[in-house]
Amino acid sequence: MGAILLTGGTGQVGAALLALDWPAGITLVAPSRADCNLADPASVAAFIEGKTFDAILSVGAYTAVDKAESDVANAWLVNAVAPALLAAHAARTSCPIVHVSTDYVFDGSKGGAYVESDPVRPIGVYGASKEGGEQAIRTGTARHAIVRTSWVVSPHGNNFVKTMLRVGAQRPLLKVVDDQWGAPTVAVDLARALRRTVLRLMADAAAPTGTFHYCNAGETTWCGFARQIFAVAAEHGGPNPAVEAIGTVDYPTPARRPANSRMSTARIIASHGVDCPPWQGSVRTLVTALVSASPPIEPTRT
Repeated sequence: MGAILLTGGTGQVGAALLALDWPAGITLVAPSRADCNLADPASVAAFIEGKTFDAILSVGAYTAVDKAESDVANAWLVNAVAPALLAAHAARTSCPIVHVSTDYVFDGSKGGAYVESDPVRPIGVYGASKEGGEQAIRTGTARHAIVRTSWVVSPHGNNFVKTMLRVGAQRPLLKVVDDQWGAPTVAVDLARALRRTVLRLMADAAAPTGTFHYCNAGETTWCGFARQIFAVAAEHGGPNPAVEAIGTVDYPTPARRPANSRMSTARIIASHGVDCPPWQGSVRTLVTALVSASPPIEPTRT
């Protein structure tokens, strides 16, 4: 059926996409950083030059939120310039592109769940660079799906679940922010949604395009998230430290975080029929696998 270019194959979402089962005839082309360095426009241009893909999954990103505050150029190269090059290639070769973005394009001041049409106002370099990438995709090619997500966790790479399990095994008490709200997103759930979306765009020229939100169903704070992680871990002999709620003001970081990262997923559910399982169940599966595995697991094919 065709070849799909996948950037960011070594990241959380990229690894989950590579671990999925794909229809017969679909091949994911996931270049290494040496072959396609998203921080180097010349490297990206050289890799895609002369190649034709049936779709592009633009998943690679600069996600070190705090480091981005002092590494502005690289954040913008990866998160905005590279997507601009991919969007231009998609337009030239008439293939759809699915691009992963973030809740950090919002400032977090809204009282309820964000919808796709809400005004964006990033409050840090990471969010601003990701919004730049969104604009590059929107203006670069018509047949696109921008999928904003939040609080991604998986068995792969660095994320909140793995950090909590590691630190929780070392300390009897953890202090975790309790005034930032959002929804965890387990990477395999997001990957399944991206798979469904990109395959539909490949098969149907009239498939819905534009901007969408995807995260697991429900909401919590980082403190509530941590407590759920340790409740599940304790069931399997894992760490179970006490978790004390603190405010954002008590945990200063180089980059500001949105106080509200809740997003409505109604549009992507209606448009592409994806599933958004409750975050508690998906996190339970992830934590159980991580605590039970020795050595730590990598994604299995689903």
